[in-house]
Amino acid sequence: MKAYRFRIELVDSNPLIWRTFVIPAGVTFKRLHDTIQYVMGWWNSHLHAFVLTEPALRITNDEEGYFDQLSMIEEKKQGLLDEIVDPHGILLRSLETPMKLSKNLKIDKYVEKNPVFTYLYDFGDGWEHRITLEKIDEEYKYPYPKILEGEGDCPPEDVGGIGGYEEFLIIMLDRKNPAYLEMKDWAEMQNYSKFRIKDVNDWMRHDLRLKRI
Repeated sequence: MKAYRFRIELVDSNPLIWRTFVIPAGVTFKRLHDTIQYVMGWWNSHLHAFVLTEPALRITNDEEGYFDQLSMIEEKKQGLLDEIVDPHGILLRSLETPMKLSKNLKIDKYVEKNPVFTYLYDFGDGWEHRITLEKIDEEYKYPYPKILEGEGDCPPEDVGGIGGYEEFLIIMLDRKNPAYLEMKDWAEMQNYSKFRIKDVNDWMRHDLRLKRI
């Protein structure tokens, strides 16, 4: 079957946290999001968005933001977004990138037109991932995603973005640090763990088979 091989990198992570993985074609962006959560080691606790440039598009599970944009588009048509309501043009500029819901949209034509695109996870911590389409495989054998390679452990959820993660690592690498035991306990509560390809592939084989899409 047709499939896509991607490389995903957590932007600004040092050392770089990255994976290469394959996912069958014909799936939705919601299923791509689910796969990334497994592949990277996140716990699906926050909103997400894919940001494309050809065409400019934001694909998200943020239904509130999606319907807010639809309302603003209607207000614009009616001439209600004037200088009084939007004196700095912020609302009008936000309409320059249309939004679609990730659960409704198949990935194929979009990823083939956007061989490099962005995946955002947790709009508070602001985790930005760069995704590169490395190869289109016409003879993929499995009805589920699979990690091929990767390095680096995923940061804990709610650690505070890249800056917070750097502080976290400083503490966790120094057992004499007064905050070490408290941070270790907190990390365990956040399901912080080592990256193990075999474990993740086993989970995806069980949870993300095509028949369950």
